[in-house]
Amino acid sequence: MSEKGELAKALFEQGYNCAQSVVGAFAQELGMDTQTAARLVCGLGGGVGRQREICGAVSGMAIVAGYLYGYGDPDTGEKKKRTYEMVQLLSARFREKNGSIICRELLGEEGKDTRFVPRERTAEYYASRPCPGLIFCAGQILEEYCRGRNGGDSDEYNHTV
Repeated sequence: MSEKGELAKALFEQGYNCAQSVVGAFAQELGMDTQTAARLVCGLGGGVGRQREICGAVSGMAIVAGYLYGYGDPDTGEKKKRTYEMVQLLSARFREKNGSIICRELLGEEGKDTRFVPRERTAEYYASRPCPGLIFCAGQILEEYCRGRNGGDSDEYNHTV
């Protein structure tokens, strides 16, 4: 079982959005408390402001990976290339497991609703949506990636990026 996947899912079930849940699960590694991490990415939920574009869980993976393994100078060469490669790898893994990285495609019929007013979080809401599983998946993928980057046993992500 994935500790970060479970934590991300639990944060979502507390009311955080998809991006907040994934980034919040890694807040300690980012040197932040959960509330600061959640504020940083609050606008990315629902596929960027509930526009149903890139899944917030995928955006959350990109943010955490970029902070932990990306670059901070105005590089236009190798560091940028490696960062984009890393994000594409994480996104491809998510797409492979879930069929898409696009919120509206992942949500199906529910994905057609792009009004900025979110639905009330009820037991029926959580039961009817794929989001808890998607958020768990993103947390798990990122946890495995970090383990591989940090010399762990994840051969799948043990690469040069």
